[in-house]
Amino acid sequence: MNTAQAGTLESMDCLVTVSEAAPGTGVKIQIAGSSASRFRTAMEKKAAEVIASMGVKDIELSIQDNGALDIVLGARIEAAVKRLIGGGR
Repeated sequence: MNTAQAGTLESMDCLVTVSEAAPGTGVKIQIAGSSASRFRTAMEKKAAEVIASMGVKDIELSIQDNGALDIVLGARIEAAVKRLIGGGR
Protein backbone atom coordinates (compact mmCIF):
# COMPACT_ATOMS: atom_id res chain seq x y z
CA MET A 1 0.00 0.00 0.00
CA ASN A 2 1.40 3.39 -0.99
CA THR A 3 1.48 6.23 1.53
CA ALA A 4 2.59 9.86 1.47
CA GLN A 5 2.94 12.64 4.04
CA ALA A 6 3.00 16.41 4.25
CA GLY A 7 3.50 18.76 7.18
CA THR A 8 5.25 18.62 10.52
CA LEU A 9 4.45 18.08 14.18
CA GLU A 10 5.48 21.64 15.01
CA SER A 11 3.12 24.01 16.78
CA MET A 12 0.51 25.60 14.45
CA ASP A 13 0.99 22.82 11.86
CA CYS A 14 -0.27 19.32 11.20
CA LEU A 15 1.12 16.09 9.82
CA VAL A 16 -1.10 14.55 7.17
CA THR A 17 -0.58 10.95 6.07
CA VAL A 18 -2.55 9.54 3.16
CA SER A 19 -2.78 5.94 1.96
CA GLU A 20 -4.44 4.25 -0.95
CA ALA A 21 -7.67 2.49 -0.05
CA ALA A 22 -9.31 -0.45 -1.79
CA PRO A 23 -11.62 0.57 -4.64
CA GLY A 24 -15.12 1.31 -3.43
CA THR A 25 -14.18 1.90 0.22
CA GLY A 26 -14.52 5.68 0.04
CA VAL A 27 -12.75 8.30 2.12
CA LYS A 28 -11.73 7.48 5.69
CA ILE A 29 -10.57 10.34 7.90
CA GLN A 30 -8.83 9.91 11.23
CA ILE A 31 -7.98 12.98 13.34
CA ALA A 32 -5.86 13.24 16.49
CA GLY A 33 -4.04 16.00 18.28
CA SER A 34 -4.44 19.11 20.37
CA SER A 35 -7.37 20.64 18.46
CA ALA A 36 -9.14 17.44 17.49
CA SER A 37 -11.71 17.42 20.27
CA ARG A 38 -12.84 21.01 19.65
CA PHE A 39 -12.56 21.27 15.88
CA ARG A 40 -13.06 17.71 14.61
CA THR A 41 -16.22 18.49 12.63
CA ALA A 42 -14.68 21.51 10.88
CA MET A 43 -11.48 19.58 10.17
CA GLU A 44 -13.41 16.63 8.71
CA LYS A 45 -15.42 19.02 6.53
CA LYS A 46 -12.28 20.75 5.24
CA ALA A 47 -10.57 17.41 4.56
CA ALA A 48 -13.60 16.08 2.68
CA GLU A 49 -13.82 19.28 0.59
CA VAL A 50 -10.15 19.13 -0.42
CA ILE A 51 -10.31 15.42 -1.25
CA ALA A 52 -13.49 15.90 -3.31
CA SER A 53 -12.02 18.89 -5.18
CA MET A 54 -9.09 16.70 -6.21
CA GLY A 55 -11.37 13.96 -7.55
CA VAL A 56 -10.05 11.31 -5.16
CA LYS A 57 -12.60 8.68 -4.19
CA ASP A 58 -10.84 5.93 -2.22
CA ILE A 59 -8.28 7.12 0.31
CA GLU A 60 -7.37 6.87 3.98
CA LEU A 61 -6.38 10.14 5.60
CA SER A 62 -4.75 10.56 9.00
CA ILE A 63 -4.29 14.02 10.51
CA GLN A 64 -2.10 14.70 13.54
CA ASP A 65 -3.03 18.27 14.40
CA ASN A 66 -1.08 20.76 16.51
CA GLY A 67 -3.21 23.85 16.02
CA ALA A 68 -3.01 24.27 12.25
CA LEU A 69 -5.19 26.92 10.66
CA ASP A 70 -7.84 25.83 8.16
CA ILE A 71 -5.77 27.00 5.18
CA VAL A 72 -2.71 25.10 6.43
CA LEU A 73 -4.73 21.93 6.89
CA GLY A 74 -6.07 22.19 3.34
CA ALA A 75 -2.60 22.79 1.90
CA ARG A 76 -1.12 19.83 3.78
CA ILE A 77 -3.88 17.51 2.59
CA GLU A 78 -3.48 18.67 -0.99
CA ALA A 79 0.31 18.22 -0.88
CA ALA A 80 0.07 14.74 0.63
CA VAL A 81 -2.51 13.59 -1.93
CA LYS A 82 -0.43 14.97 -4.81
CA ARG A 83 2.60 13.12 -3.49
CA LEU A 84 0.57 9.93 -3.25
CA ILE A 85 -0.71 10.11 -6.81
CA GLY A 86 2.64 11.26 -8.17
CA GLY A 87 1.85 14.89 -8.87
CA GLY A 88 4.06 16.52 -6.24
CA ARG A 89 7.32 16.18 -4.41
